[in-house]
Amino acid sequence: MNAASAGAQGPLAGVRVIDLTSVVFGPYATQIMADMGAEVIKVESPEGDNTRWITTGPEEGMGGIYVNVNRGKKGVMLDLRRDEDKAALRALVATADVFIHSMRGKAIAKLGFDYEAVRAIRPDIVYTNCYGYSRRGPEADKPAYDDTIQAECGIPYVQGLMNGEPGYVATIMADKVAGLHALYATMMALFHRERTGEGQEVEVTMFEAMSSFMLVEHANGAMFSPPTTPAHYHRAVEKNRRPYKTKDGYVAALVYNDKHWNAFVGAIKPDWASDEFATLAQRARQIGRVYGLLGETFLTRTTQEWLETLTALHIPCSPLRSTDELFDSEQLNAIGFFEEVDTPQGPTRFPGVPTWFSKTPGKVRGAAPRLGEDNDAVLGALAMTQAAKE
Repeated sequence: MNAASAGAQGPLAGVRVIDLTSVVFGPYATQIMADMGAEVIKVESPEGDNTRWITTGPEEGMGGIYVNVNRGKKGVMLDLRRDEDKAALRALVATADVFIHSMRGKAIAKLGFDYEAVRAIRPDIVYTNCYGYSRRGPEADKPAYDDTIQAECGIPYVQGLMNGEPGYVATIMADKVAGLHALYATMMALFHRERTGEGQEVEVTMFEAMSSFMLVEHANGAMFSPPTTPAHYHRAVEKNRRPYKTKDGYVAALVYNDKHWNAFVGAIKPDWASDEFATLAQRARQIGRVYGLLGETFLTRTTQEWLETLTALHIPCSPLRSTDELFDSEQLNAIGFFEEVDTPQGPTRFPGVPTWFSKTPGKVRGAAPRLGEDNDAVLGALAMTQAAKE
């Protein structure tokens, strides 16, 4: 582990990460590493990460998405077309525990920083490739973005089964799911290195990660030979699976397992106590009809009345909130989820660390860097260290 960040707190204190990722897939993984105490050095080209410009912020080049997924990192700007900047990156690699990038395989190799080149500098490095598609298949080096990966792994298809028209989900799911895969894969490689001293190369891809994610439930009977069902989970794509409309709004509720169903029927609809709905398996076979009947029932009361009734019956329920309302969540604010940080752009209220550790808690480590903000500090310290060794 690197001594430079040994004073930090968190389970990754002492780990130095060289981060050549951009957009959200890789930066989301390294943001969590930074929150957990790692020293993450974000290396950008002179043009900067595209997410600096795609959303708004109080300062040009510091858009909201960029600021959020690059918080707590150090920023170094290097033009890797220049020999002197390549030399600076090689010097940084020599001090690192993790090297992670999101360039295409041919591009990173052309720059001279593929795994073999980096391993020659730091033999025990954990080297993580973040790709759209695996290099081991025919679509290696094919460009990938969240929308195209959603389409390729079946999300618009199953949305179409539910809604009658294919559509993307309204979040950049593929980027974030792949980012979490990149995080855990890198951590597993680090754990292996801690036990054996052996570094290794890791590959994480958006398409394969999202295919695995989608097929958790949607593989269903298609896994078997011969298949027993098409490859989708029928409850998830049922057109009546949606928040229930009430007299004055909407409520989310899951009257699903036998305990919840019997409580609901006993208190609200005793005439539904029949053999055709008696078990979860029976209800699952006719889930569309069940959802339709529930939908008609929820129209009879207000949202607040339903929330009070369902809560008393211990049936899972929730009001329908906007993303703006998350900032006012009683639960999130009670646990101190949001962390306000004074940044050069002004006070910034970050969504905080969603995991809890009794001994090594994570935290938002600070602001996102401006382009090349830490060049002098990082490269200057590196030069001093090298001079001291000579």
